[in-house]
This record gives sequence, structure tokens and C-alpha cells, in this order.
Amino acid sequence: MTLTDTQLERYARHIILKEIGGAGQQTLLSATVAVIGAGGIGSPVIQYLAAAGIGTLRVIDDDHVSLSNLQRQTLFTTRDVDTRKVVVAANAVQRLNPDVSFHPIDSRLTAANAQEILSGADVIVDGCDNFATRLAVSDAATALRIPLVSAAVGQFDGQLAVYRGWEKRSPCYRCLVGDDPDRPDVSCADQGVMGALTGVLGSLAALEAIRAIVPFGDDVAGKLLLIDALAFRFRTITLPKDSACRCAA
Repeated sequence: MTLTDTQLERYARHIILKEIGGAGQQTLLSATVAVIGAGGIGSPVIQYLAAAGIGTLRVIDDDHVSLSNLQRQTLFTTRDVDTRKVVVAANAVQRLNPDVSFHPIDSRLTAANAQEILSGADVIVDGCDNFATRLAVSDAATALRIPLVSAAVGQFDGQLAVYRGWEKRSPCYRCLVGDDPDRPDVSCADQGVMGALTGVLGSLAALEAIRAIVPFGDDVAGKLLLIDALAFRFRTITLPKDSACRCAA
């Protein structure tokens, strides 16, 4: 792939980074990222990956835009209420960057269809809001050997990690949370969430998706970033692989 004059100008600030360069930008333009959820985390993920020139965005979300989404889901406006999220997201990406091919999947990801939906992606970014889906995504990512960027928020707290559970020393998401599929989900509708914090986590998740495609800096797989917005604190801990987890079998 040869970059056109328009692409050289569009991605100039990436290209002058020695860690990315022209070859790295070409790699981004050839990459496919699957994004689970077009909500508070998914909105900035989609926007920044589209701006970065990720060649194909596969976005999975079966929800409609609601008025209560607009406090944090920056892809949507008041006029989008009651419209399918993937439809609005597709239109936004088309306006933002014609280099990006947008593949909407207007259905719920489950353990039964996860591998089929996610197969062929170079990276998976999970910003969904329920525990069962996160486990299904993790299992599929491990089985398909696709790096998983997982981001979550709650009230004033956030967490971010990159999982490559098929590797000998790298944990999967189950190594962190266990195997309890009946764990009750606590939604932001129940407890609230600081809208701007979802933007922070989504932006960081987009950064890690790009790092997974065009490696730069440290390898962060096996580390968990914890954000406490009340205390103005970021900290990173190491996640060990659970020898009893199914990914270690």
C-alpha cells in the first residue's frame, strides 16, 4: 500500500512519530478492530480509531440512542434519540474519515456467536456494560488469539487492561474476575457515572488498540491500570495468570 498525498497530509502527525512512521500508518490502514459497544467508552474508541485511520471498524451494538446516553456518549446528539446506535456511528465515521470501512453489527454478542462475530479482527476493544458479554468476549479472544483491550468505568473509577490469555504468562479477563456468570451487573443507571471519565477510558483504550497493531513503548499485557478520579490518582498493578483458569489449561 502506498499512501496518497491526501493521506500523507491527513496522518502527518502520526507519520513523523518514529514509532509509527509511514509503514506503521499503512499497517493501521490495513487493520481491523472489533469494538464491543458504542456507548460511553465505545464512542471515543470509535472516533479516535477512525481518526487514526484504522482501515476497518467492526462495531457490535444492538441498542438505540436514548436521551440519558447523551451525558457521556459523544457520538450522538439530541436528534439521534431512538435511532440505532450503529447507524449513527456509521454516519459519524463516514463524515470523519472516508478511509475507514465501517461494518455495523446490530445484534447482541453472546457466547454462542462471539467467535463468528470477532473472527478476523486484529484487535478487540471491549467497552460493554455487562459481565456475561465481557466473559464471552474474553473467551472468544483467547480462543481466536486476538489481543483484547478491556475498559470499564463505574461512578468515579475506571480500569483498563490488555489481555493475551493464550500466551503462557499472560492472563485473560477471567484471571481477573473469575468464572461466575451469574454475578449481578451494576449499571450506571443504578449508580451513576462521571461522563468525562468514560471519555478518558475510551481514549486510553483506543491508544492501546493502536499499540497492539503498531507496537511502541512497553508491552502492557498483564498489567491493570486503575483510575480513581475522586483521588486524582492513576496506578498500575501486575495481573498474574491464574493457574486454575481455563486459559491456562
